[in-house]
Amino acid sequence: MSKNTKKTSKDVASKAAKVLTDPSASKTAKKLAGSALSQKGTTKQTGAAMEDFASKVLQSDKYSSNTKELAGSVLSQSNKKR
Repeated sequence: MSKNTKKTSKDVASKAAKVLTDPSASKTAKKLAGSALSQKGTTKQTGAAMEDFASKVLQSDKYSSNTKELAGSVLSQSNKKR
C-alpha cells in the first residue's frame, strides 16, 4: 500500500482549532476540523468514510470556503490508492 505522508499545515490547523471553538460553526465544519487536527504532526491517513464525506463537501455549493479548505486538507491526506 502506498503511504501518503502529507500532514495538516499550521495554517489549516489554526483554522480548524477556531472552527472547533466556534459555537456557530456547522457540524460538517467541526467534523472536518476534527479530522484535520487529528492528522497534525502525524502520518495518519484519512479513512475511506471521511474521504467520501470530504469529497461530497467539495462538490457541493452550500459550504463556505473555510469548510471546503478543511475538506481539501482532509482529502489530500487520504490513501493514494483509493
